[in-house]
Amino acid sequence: MSLYVTELRRLAKRRVTRLLLVLLVLGLAGVATAFSFSSHKLSKEVVAEAQAKADADYRKELANWQRAVADCDTAKARGENTEERFGPNCGRDWQPQPEMFDPKWNLPYQFDFRAEFPMFIAVFAGAVALFAFIVGASSVGAEWSTGGMMNLLLWRPKRLAVLGTKMAALLTTVLGVGVVLGAFWTLAFWLIGTYRGTTVKMTAGVWQSIGLDGLRAVGLILAVGAVAFALASLGRHTAMALGAAVALFAISEVGLRIAVGVLSVPFGERYLLSTYAQAWFMKQVKLFNYDACRFAKGQCEPAELLVSWQDSALVFGLGAAVALVAAFWAMRRRDIS
Repeated sequence: MSLYVTELRRLAKRRVTRLLLVLLVLGLAGVATAFSFSSHKLSKEVVAEAQAKADADYRKELANWQRAVADCDTAKARGENTEERFGPNCGRDWQPQPEMFDPKWNLPYQFDFRAEFPMFIAVFAGAVALFAFIVGASSVGAEWSTGGMMNLLLWRPKRLAVLGTKMAALLTTVLGVGVVLGAFWTLAFWLIGTYRGTTVKMTAGVWQSIGLDGLRAVGLILAVGAVAFALASLGRHTAMALGAAVALFAISEVGLRIAVGVLSVPFGERYLLSTYAQAWFMKQVKLFNYDACRFAKGQCEPAELLVSWQDSALVFGLGAAVALVAAFWAMRRRDIS
């Protein structure tokens, strides 16, 4: 039996893989189920009810305004100062208008698949990326810490081939989980949109855009799994990857955020990984520097910097490449005993 098939089976039989997969499925199912109850189909009856409430609110405010104007006129006839209480002209310039009472404000929330599903792709990617990180780190970290890697290399002495095969098996598993669950995730929200929301304006171009969002999500998930695998292999322990992730979060999202704020660094958010993660899913993120205003008609127009998903691909791709090169170089050079 080939090492690749053996590694696939080993990954599938690991208790941590099975447990995390069950938790992932339950978590995603729980999110989809809970969200389905928050969305409401806007039937003609619901829209008519919202319109009726808006009309009633308008009539009520109009009656209150007419009563206030009449009270003001009466008070003015008695010689009282009415401007403080009722305003100039007894508030006649403030007459409520029908357009001030939009019936949309009275409508319950309705899920719009076209506008909102890309956000849920990012949610899905975050959940599966966490699964990929833990499984990727523990799969090779446990091999090193228990001596399984050393035993394997006794009968498979080609170090790089062994490490590469293990990583290929991991990425195949993560890809399979991501694609299968992604299909069910899309179906679940399509059903929510169909029966408890709306799926209008779903053109071929929109589906293509959603497909590209899905590809970016899969790319990020695979990159996270590969980096976790590389870090755990470098440290020969699962804790190495987990510690590096915590340190990276603390440096990028806490330390750097405080530093760029204190130093007033222009476009300081461009140094934060969260900015590139946001740009990866939203295609682009616009940063502003309000300390460099371009005044137009007396108003401040701040300087802008655009972070695109291509920039995110460069940052994440370079980071993953460095981690993998370091892991394979260390595997080739160091003592494994």
